[in-house]
Order: sequence, then structure tokens, then C-alpha cells
Amino acid sequence: MDRSWMLKDRRSKDYEEGIESFLKFAIMRGQDPQSIRCPCRLCGNMRKQSIQEIRNHLFFNGIDQSYDTWIWHGEATTTTPPPCVNPHEFFHEKIETPPLNVTTEVREMVEAAYNDCATDPDKFKKLLEDAEKQLYPGCMKFTKLSALVRLFNFKVGSGLSNKWFSNLLEIISELLPASNELPVSMYEAGKTLAALGMEYEKIHACPNDCMLYRKEFKDETSCPTCQTSRWKLNKNSTEVRTGVPAKVIWYFPPIPRFRNMYRSVETAKNLTWHAHQRECDGQLCHPADSPSWKLVDNMWPDFAAEPRNLRLALSPDGINPYSSLSSRYSCWPVVLVTYNLPPRLCMKRKFMMLTLLISGPKQPGNDIDVYLAPLIDDLKMLWEVGVEAFDAYQQQHFRLKAVLLWTINDLPAYGNLSGCTVKGYYGCPICGEETSSSRLKHSKKNIYTGHRRFLSRYHPYRRQKKAFNGEQDFRVPPVPLTGEEVLRKVEGIETIWGKNNKTKSSPNDICTKCWKKKSIFFELEYWKYLLVRHNVDAMHTEKNFLEALLGTLLNIPGKTKDGINARLDHVAMGGPEELAPEIGAKRTYLPPACYTLSREEKRRVCKTLSELKVPEGYSSNIRSRVSMEDLKLYGLKSHDCHVLMQQLLPVAIRSVLPKEVRYAIIRICFFFNAICGKVIDVSKLDKMQSDMVITLCLLEKYFPPSFFDIMVLTVHLVREVRLCGPVHFRWMYPFERFMKVLKGYVRNRNSPEGCIAESYIVEEAVEFCTEYLSGLDAIGIPTTRNMTVDNREIERPLPGGHVVTIDREAWQQAHHYVL
Repeated sequence: MDRSWMLKDRRSKDYEEGIESFLKFAIMRGQDPQSIRCPCRLCGNMRKQSIQEIRNHLFFNGIDQSYDTWIWHGEATTTTPPPCVNPHEFFHEKIETPPLNVTTEVREMVEAAYNDCATDPDKFKKLLEDAEKQLYPGCMKFTKLSALVRLFNFKVGSGLSNKWFSNLLEIISELLPASNELPVSMYEAGKTLAALGMEYEKIHACPNDCMLYRKEFKDETSCPTCQTSRWKLNKNSTEVRTGVPAKVIWYFPPIPRFRNMYRSVETAKNLTWHAHQRECDGQLCHPADSPSWKLVDNMWPDFAAEPRNLRLALSPDGINPYSSLSSRYSCWPVVLVTYNLPPRLCMKRKFMMLTLLISGPKQPGNDIDVYLAPLIDDLKMLWEVGVEAFDAYQQQHFRLKAVLLWTINDLPAYGNLSGCTVKGYYGCPICGEETSSSRLKHSKKNIYTGHRRFLSRYHPYRRQKKAFNGEQDFRVPPVPLTGEEVLRKVEGIETIWGKNNKTKSSPNDICTKCWKKKSIFFELEYWKYLLVRHNVDAMHTEKNFLEALLGTLLNIPGKTKDGINARLDHVAMGGPEELAPEIGAKRTYLPPACYTLSREEKRRVCKTLSELKVPEGYSSNIRSRVSMEDLKLYGLKSHDCHVLMQQLLPVAIRSVLPKEVRYAIIRICFFFNAICGKVIDVSKLDKMQSDMVITLCLLEKYFPPSFFDIMVLTVHLVREVRLCGPVHFRWMYPFERFMKVLKGYVRNRNSPEGCIAESYIVEEAVEFCTEYLSGLDAIGIPTTRNMTVDNREIERPLPGGHVVTIDREAWQQAHHYVL
């Protein structure tokens, strides 16, 4: 069919006739003439319209001129299948001319899954049969495959267990005619959907974390390092159970999953958002606005020239899959996120890619590099060579590459991944050898003070002695090491992996005190050039800060940073003598400090928090976390700490504490509020940094030294925002929510990792299908919490509230009253 009209003037006769010929073609190939994908430049085949609407769109907006093969309107793709599959037998005969009872959506879905099944013709043939088979004789709305996809979407979205899902299938099967094709068990249904999902690899590992049985060690039966058997031993004897591995990791190869992302038209379009739709206004709204992103563009222009190349972040974290505090089992999922997507999507569950699942029962610790080896190999391939991929939006093949920008993790995982020390005298991973720390004699712990060295050169706080530790401080702030400097320091460290092995130190003693190993990430060619390789997690930093504040103010046992030992250390470090504990014959008296609250003041703070009412979705029920009997808060989750720190704590303490102490606490609350903004003004970062350092110095004045155990990380948050972009792209909140989803997959306590792996690939298959079947919501993108009133979306009211519609006059009166 002639398609030259697509390039002609929209006012010409040829263009008008071309539109009519296209619409006739679409109506002949489509099942529902009133719901056809619109190929105009705005809709981009992502929205379905009526025939008249499509005609209007093509005249007003113009047709997408890159849409030269009308695959969304019934035309067969021209993709050449691999030689192992006969295209005439399995593809053109089945997909190009499907039976009338197969919907266009199911045909598109099977066509997209073709490349995944091409190496297994029997698997693809079975998938085609299920796509063509009616759910029951005479059913024109559902095929066996489309019905199963909708049911699985309901299962995954609602968290239904396998047992109850099997019961649901049995009930529905009994309600349908007797000759229906619906499976009656979860097992049979899962086999049908298996062809649509990605696969994973099970790699055997040494139980002592020494090695993986892959590559040249694939056929070994024992670990060459520790001589431990590859196979599991019987519990009551030393008999080896040959064929049953002692430890397994689950590897989900990211390369086919990246390719799959580009097979969705909508996702493929969103993956170039950073290049074509992002507003460049000088603000930090996305990692693409950051110097770290621009460094990759400047150093490797060939990589930057292709906007479809991926920018990634990696986050490993440990979880207890049993959701039981009595269990110490720990398995470690490793998750990748893609920053090419717009801000509303890139941190959502749908686009979080599980790549590794390291089995327990113990955490890998410093030996995590052993398990990251398969992923690093794929990342090296994606950087050095790339892989062939097909862009469904632009309808063209291209070579896909990817770069890992940084890792996101809490502080212990920061040390495991980077190889640096995160406790002791060199506990700050950014200050390194210049960490300002001291050991408290009575509290028996290290503290990290000395924030005055981050002040401007002539700030008056540098000269003050009595208010601080009795000394002046004219030191300059430490300069963070570059990746090349770090690499030179760790080159001499020889690491022998395994729980029973130790690292061989280099001749430089101070080097080995700060660094434990050479990180596996340095195998990536570009890693040493990156400005920030590992991020300080703002979520845990904020949580630790709030717990220290609340514990000290409310004197919560086990949480407070004040006490007899803390006071003795405070006085020993130059603090006021009047704060020293008065030790009597029967009891010890602690004189009240400026941060000490009376019982009445504690009651006022707790009462304020217990009477709070917040909108739906704002936070958890803070009132349920307050104990008026004990005058303390308990069971606070990370997001509870986030809301308290940024919004509620300044309100709760407004009538207690001396003015200067309250002022210092409110300043740190305002800092965390500003640093967590979705849009960051670069011109205000210098002032934000100076204000934050002054605030930390004020806290040093008023609180005991034991308060500052890991607060030093706060001083580096502004630097990372300046180099990497907004905090909400680099904190652990989305990953913690994803970990909760993975924990919910566990149904068999004997094999938690297997449950997670199998359930994850089922969810992948369902998410894949939602791209093609209408009426299905994506599982990994939450729906709005707003309510619709008079065809307008508004926020839900407070619990117990209701919505009323008022006239213009009443609205103006309310408006003037509030103002």
C-alpha cells in the first residue's frame, strides 16, 4: 500500500485520501471499529479513539511519520525471526491472520512475546494455541490466555495467596460451562503464563561465601578455597546429598529485561524523556540535571549521543523474609532502577528490576562482591559492547548500552559495597582518614564531632572554647577522595573471599584501617571517574537523627543519649561542671540540662502528637504511636520519622525548651525539609550548607557529646544533592516498599527465596500483559488517592469529613475569612 501521503501537506487531497485508506485498513483488521489506536503525533498509538476522533487527530496533529509499518492496526511485523524457528509456520500464519475470536490486544501481546520464545518453538506454539483458544465454546470476549492474565492481575494486585487463588479458579470454572478451558489450579495456570515471563538462573555458591560455581568452576564439587562440599549434608550425619546444593543464588539477567522494556511503545517513549521532554531551567528536578549525569555526557559523547542508552542505580538490602523478629534469617535482593524515565515513574515498583537474590541464612557482608560478579559481567557487556534491541516506539533496531551511576544503600551496606570502614575512628566514609572522632571513656563508644571545621574561615564559632570542647578549631574541611585516588589506595589490598578467610593488609597501615578491600565495581571502566559512587541514604540519616532527638528529649530508656556516663564524658571533654552527676549513697542525681523536659512538658509534647489529625495518605496513625502513660513514642517506622522530623516535631515542641535549644532543633527540621524537596534551587545550596553546619554547631553547644554518634553524615547531604540531584531519587523509601512486596511473596518457609523468585517472574509476566490488554491497571504504578467531584479530582478530606458543593458567594466569604 502506498504510504507517501504520510509525508505530504495535510491540506492536500492526497493526504485526505491517504487517511481514508488507512482508516479502511484499520477497520478491516481491527475487531472494534469504535476503539482503535490513534497514530497521530500526540497519541502515538498509546490511546484508543473512535474513527471520527482519529480522523480529526490526523488532520489537526498529523500522523507519526516514523510509523511506516502499521503493526498496531493489523499489519504483520517485518522482523526476521531466528533460523531455529520457521517464520511461515509459527509467525505469519498464526499472527498475521488470526481467527476472528482472538482479540487484537492478545495478538499484539503474543507478537511481542515472540522474541522471548523464538529459541523454544514448542513453547511459542503452545502460547499461540492458548491465545487462540476460546475460554468456552461461543465466548467472543475472552480467550484462555486473556482470561488468565486478568485473573493473575487481580491475584498479584490484591496479594491473594496461591491456595486461595486455586480455590477461586475452581469456583469460576464451576460457574462457567462444563467445556471451559480455565485451569483449576495455580500450578496449571502458572505453566500457561510461563511463556510470557522472563527466566532466571540458579547459580550454586559456596556456603562460606568464597566463590560461585560458574565459568571455570562450574563442574567443581567442592570449594577450592575452603574445601567445603558443594552439596548439602544431612542434618544427622555427614552424608553428602549429591545434587542438592548447599547454597544457591537466583540471578535474573537484566539484558533481556532491558530489551523487553523497549518492546512497549509507551515505555520506549518514556525512556527518552530525559532527552526530549525534560525542561532545562537550571533547577535540580531529576538526576539528568546533575553534574554526575553531565560528566558521563562529556567524557563519553558517543554514549550520550544515543538517548535510549540507560542510566542505572543499584540498591542491595537485606530482608528477613519471615516477617518475624525472632528470626535472624537474612536474604539480600539486589535491585536496579532506570533514571531515563520521568520522575513520576522511575522509582515506581513497575520499573524496579530484581537482578539478584542472595540466599540466607546469613548476610554476605564484605563478601557480597562474590555474588555481584554475574551482574558486573553483564554491566561490563552493556558498557563496552552493548546489545541489539528493538524500539517499538520508533520502530527501529539500535544498539543498547547502559552505565551504572551509583549505588543506594544504608550505611552498613555502603561499607560492604565500597570496601571502606563505616565504624570506629574512621567511621565517616566520605571524610575517610580525616574523620574527626574520639572515644568516650565512660560511654565506651566513638563520637564524631568537630563540625566547626566545615564553617567559613573567620566564623566566630571557631574561636569559642567554653561553648564547645575547650579548644579553638581552625582546621579546614576534608576533601573527599576521587575514584582514582581511592583506587590507588586499595590496589595493594589482597582479598581472599570467604567467612573463614581474612584480608591481607597492604604496607600502609592507615590505608587498611579505612579500606577493607578493592570493590568489584572498579572492574567497570568508568567507575573511577564518577563524582559520587555510593550515596549516603537520607532516609536512615533522618531517622537516626529523629530517634536521637526524641529519645533524649523524652528520656526514653534505650533511646536517650543522656545519662550518667554521658554526663561524665561531657564534663571530661570541657562541658559545664554543674551538669556533672551527683552520686549519692543510694541514688545518683542528674542536674537538669537545657534539653531536659519536666514531666509536664513531656505530657504536653505527647498530647500534641496524640491529638493530631492528618489527611488520608499523609502518614500512618501517629496517635497510635504515642503512649500517654509512659510519655514516649514507640514503634516508629521510617516514614513516621520522616513526617515527624519535617512537619510535626516543630509544632510539638513550640511551647517547651529554652528558646535557643528549640531554635536549633527547628533549624535541623527545616534543613531536612529543604533538602528533601522535589525541586532544588542550585543557587541556594551554598546557604543551605552553611546553615546546616551552623545548626550542627549549635547542637554541639547544647547536647552532650554522646549525642553525635553518626550525625557526621548529615554534613555531606548537600554535597551529594549538588552532584547527583534531588534526594528522593537516591533514598531507600521506594526500595524498602519493594522489599515489603518481596516479603509478601513468601508462602513456604522452607524455601523463601524460591517463593520470591517464582512470584516475581509471574508479576513480570502480568506487567508485560497489562501493556497490551485494555482495562488492566499496572500493578507497579499506584492509582490516585484523590476523589472525583463534579468531574474534577480533589484530595480526600480528613477522616470523617465529607464533601459539599457551595456557590460562588459562599466560597468568596470562606476565602476572605481564612485570609
